[in-house]
Amino acid sequence: MPHDNAVTESVMATIKKECVHRHRFKTRDEARFEIFRYIEGFYNPHRRHSSLGNLSPAEFERRLEQRQLQAAAS
Repeated sequence: MPHDNAVTESVMATIKKECVHRHRFKTRDEARFEIFRYIEGFYNPHRRHSSLGNLSPAEFERRLEQRQLQAAAS
């Protein structure tokens, strides 16, 4: 299917635009570390995602947990 890679390609384009193209790396290890740091330190937990109603994953999970606690208390 032609759309199987659309999400992956979108993520990779964002990483290249926001991380890779803004730096000049001296070594591959330096590039790997910076890309890992970007993904785990910003992209995954803090960057807003349209699929989550423009919330960051951390905020989405916080709100979900809050709703679950409220529902359990009712």
